[in-house]
Amino acid sequence: MENQRNKRSITMSETAQDEFLRSQPLCRMATVGPGGHPHTSALWFVWHKQSLWLNSLVRSKRWADAGRDPRVSVIVDDGGADFFRLRGVELRGSVAAVGEVPRKGEAHEALATVEQLFADKYMGGGQFRYDDRHAWLRLTADRIVSWDFAKLRS
Repeated sequence: MENQRNKRSITMSETAQDEFLRSQPLCRMATVGPGGHPHTSALWFVWHKQSLWLNSLVRSKRWADAGRDPRVSVIVDDGGADFFRLRGVELRGSVAAVGEVPRKGEAHEALATVEQLFADKYMGGGQFRYDDRHAWLRLTADRIVSWDFAKLRS
């Protein structure tokens, strides 16, 4: 007979996962560098319409890696030192640049809401500010895995 503990799912519901991804401030993105070596970096993001939108410096190792090989893995997590508070989401798939590179503010239908969400989340609201150094990468995941260790409490 299977152990009852193994039957307990720690996967977040889709609603909980969406709320979690909208609320977290930071993600860690792993890219495939030259020779297949991984590179991981932290950055800001927004979650919108089942895609993770990453605002990245275009003169960065992350951007260069994604240009060579768009396969990435992104982790968004929180919880700290308490095991039963650990929770997170991993998204795996490919990224694609959206809009101008670098972004200067040319009208782009797909970015209007994304940039407002980003401005609200990180810039205190108002209008999104363009700096001629960043551009957008969109990750539409092939695979999403989530966990919430609070579900392990009896």
